Amino acid sequence: MTATAPRSGPSPIRRPLAAVAPFAALISLLFGLVLAGASPASAHAALTGSDPQDGAVVATAPAEVTLTFSEQIAMGDDSIRVLDPSGKRADSGAPRDLTSGGAVRYGVQLHSGLPDGTYTVAWQAVSADSHPVSGAFTFSVGAPSETTVALPSGEAGGGLVGALYGIARYTAYAGFILLAGGSAFVLACWQRGAGARPLQRLVVRGWIALTAATLVMLLLRSPYTGSGKLSDAFDLDGLQAVLDTKPGAALVSRLLLLGASALFIAVLFGAYAKREDEKEKQDLTFGLATGGAVIATGIAGTWALAEHASTGIQPGIAMPVDVLHLLAVAGWLGGLAALLVALYRTPDITGGAVRRFSRLAFGSVLVLAATGLYQSWRQVGSWSALTGTRYGQLLLIKVALVAVLVGVAWISRRWTARLIERSGAGPADADRTDARASADPELSEPSAGSDASAASAASVTSATPVSSASASSTSASAASASDPSVSSASVSSAPVSSAPQGVAEEEPRSDGEGPGSGKEVAPERAAQLARQRAALTATKEKRARDADPERAGLRRSVLVETAVAVVLLAVTTILTSTEPGRTEEEAARGAAPAAATPVTGGQVSLSLPFDTGGRNGKGTVRLDISPGGTGSNNVHLWVDGPGNRPLDVPEVKLAFTLESKDIGPLPVAPDRLTEGHWTASNVQIPIAGDWKVAVTVRTSDIDQTTIDKNVKIG
Repeated sequence: MTATAPRSGPSPIRRPLAAVAPFAALISLLFGLVLAGASPASAHAALTGSDPQDGAVVATAPAEVTLTFSEQIAMGDDSIRVLDPSGKRADSGAPRDLTSGGAVRYGVQLHSGLPDGTYTVAWQAVSADSHPVSGAFTFSVGAPSETTVALPSGEAGGGLVGALYGIARYTAYAGFILLAGGSAFVLACWQRGAGARPLQRLVVRGWIALTAATLVMLLLRSPYTGSGKLSDAFDLDGLQAVLDTKPGAALVSRLLLLGASALFIAVLFGAYAKREDEKEKQDLTFGLATGGAVIATGIAGTWALAEHASTGIQPGIAMPVDVLHLLAVAGWLGGLAALLVALYRTPDITGGAVRRFSRLAFGSVLVLAATGLYQSWRQVGSWSALTGTRYGQLLLIKVALVAVLVGVAWISRRWTARLIERSGAGPADADRTDARASADPELSEPSAGSDASAASAASVTSATPVSSASASSTSASAASASDPSVSSASVSSAPVSSAPQGVAEEEPRSDGEGPGSGKEVAPERAAQLARQRAALTATKEKRARDADPERAGLRRSVLVETAVAVVLLAVTTILTSTEPGRTEEEAARGAAPAAATPVTGGQVSLSLPFDTGGRNGKGTVRLDISPGGTGSNNVHLWVDGPGNRPLDVPEVKLAFTLESKDIGPLPVAPDRLTEGHWTASNVQIPIAGDWKVAVTVRTSDIDQTTIDKNVKIG
């Protein structure tokens, strides 16, 4: 039978879209208001300044090079390297922590007597959110020169080690979601699922994946933040150094908590699954739920303590919010994976269990929306960062995926309601029936054939005669108990002769020992007949489930949800290792190269008489150079005629030459501001020295002269 969508009311596609639209509009409004009022913050460390600056030309070699960062970082002995034009080290060793007040600064001493030329500064560090950051820039002493040093093109944490570390990060998140979400599904939605092998395998595999990924990340942490060589993964000194860091301590704490979670899993799928006393099972449910919540919160906290939430503004609020966000993701996506496994691999998942998961998922979505808004405010902060940075673009993709997931979840909710309606019980009845079944594994939903089922089971056990009518009643009872959507009548009406392949229908025997003969059957033969009937019942149950349009529709919608959830998990994992939008903008502003590091010697003022030899060819040029140092300067030039009155001339030109360094002439074409007043801005003086300033004045088409004077600038 082909599954069809529910037809009661509006279309199941239009209904979720109509329901989600107001919610999405509200989220968009809140999102905009939060972004509009955002204040600066940062997460990844960014280089915000240096001395000398990138591209600067200084007159003499500095005693040290200093770097300024946007947040706290961890540096090693070789984190800052200064290389001369030939590629040799020009620094004296380990960097010094020069942090004072709110500025995070590190410096490295340079050798004395460094020659002129272009020097390269390469740095690498670990930011407070555990991600490696690196960069490089150049500055020149005296004048720029050729250099054999190539600026590094790769980013920190790249290469093979970075790829393996990234895979381990994905696996760790997926493992935690399956472990926490699958366990929550069993305890909160379907307690009978504790005895289902497919759900047990799902949760155990999540535990194995998270444990293995954590061990891999611990071993790869040293080469990931340092050398980038895979062979250093087993370096004991590097491992010891990792254990002394915040990310290393978080990984070790996660391993300890995983040891406690192994005990939790053993109890959940061992003693808890076998417990039959209702009162004892309720007490054990409460204990497991409390212990599991503590363990899951602790494991989620290992991410919050070592990643984006632990740095930037309001870390005391951001870390608990991050924990809630991750737990909500696990409850929704992990529970969704458990529901998918239950629908495809277990025969007796009930409508009540699906209904309870729907409530759990709805609560998780509300928590995700609230915590996601706060995290977006911290990490993005502006519309320009939302649309102009990689983090912001990934965040928009994540929001779109969540909207799709909510829409598909609404369709699944419609299928769930249809399934429960078809079973003939309301939501409350389904919950009560499933609770009774959870308390007693032998107790199933009421059915017309339950008494016959008990009688048939007793007859097989006592090796008494078994009739085909008894087998038919048994099949009807089992099918009704296993699935609320399958009625006992529909199962019992199926012909008993439709046995599964490889199981022959039992025929009366001529010797009087077969079914219906009225004689007793040997115990071995009775057991064989019982197994055949069980196989026949299982086949009928599967056929009934596969033919049920509501169950098939729910399966498909949950499968689509899971596929979207996998993509959403991948995007979320990429976000955790991507530099936040506002910090990327800060880094871009801080990385703007400077033409020179100012060496100010004070404003320079000159007075130069001239005579072009023609009519009105005599006068004086007054020149002010401000601030009179290396870097950018403003030049004001006045041309005075006889009597110190402004002299309007057709053209004035300037040129700066540093003959000792063979620099120049550097031409400057000032603009006429008013009669006798000329100006030029952003006049670059690359290095300090005795500069020859040449002024060319033209008083007519054929009369001009050039006058010059040496002056110390910088």
